[in-house]
Amino acid sequence: MRLMDQHITEDPTAGVLTMQAMLEENGYKAGYERVRRLMRLADIVPIYPRKQLTVLGERKYIHPYLLKNLNIERSNQVWEIDITYVPMKEGFMYLTAIIDVFSRKIVSWGLSNSLDAESSLRVVRSGIEINGKPEILNSDQGSQFTCLEYINLLKKEKIQISMDGKGRALDNIYIERFWRSIKYRDIYLNPAEDGLELYRGIGLWINKYNNRKHQGTGEKPEIKYQNAA
Repeated sequence: MRLMDQHITEDPTAGVLTMQAMLEENGYKAGYERVRRLMRLADIVPIYPRKQLTVLGERKYIHPYLLKNLNIERSNQVWEIDITYVPMKEGFMYLTAIIDVFSRKIVSWGLSNSLDAESSLRVVRSGIEINGKPEILNSDQGSQFTCLEYINLLKKEKIQISMDGKGRALDNIYIERFWRSIKYRDIYLNPAEDGLELYRGIGLWINKYNNRKHQGTGEKPEIKYQNAA
């Protein structure tokens, strides 16, 4: 799963057959069904045009993509939320994070040992409590975001709901860039012994990340972040 996570970070279009070939090159023989099961467990979804996402939520809760041609010119105008697999020396967890698109800063994050919707809701609530609410919150069409609880929370807060189109590589690009940065600059280099060490390490890294000048903005905007682990 760690090898597949690293590979999908390099090649977001890699599907089951590509993963199979990559694993065999690294000395691991695994059948098609096993590779597909592990990709689902690691929440690895390749980017390519397809009829349906691997773990798609209820269609009645899917919302249109609102960011096309949108001029993003201030903090709290657009946030992006996503979930990623995070390996440890033994086992793994899931990291949920929200990035402010204008400032490129992480406004909220949390760790969980499952892909349940409540983990994402905690991160959203925490971000709103600390930083105020965004005008738009963008996500993919995963089951954590296409469920009644998530939709109701955003509607209650009067936040516009935006969701990536199927097979679109650039819709959630800023949070994807953040995943690449934290994994290659910290998580892969310093595999945690357990969840507590992982939690502390991620917190320290995000503090540094949020207090540097971000490429594309050239400044360090004043925006707080909060973890919701």
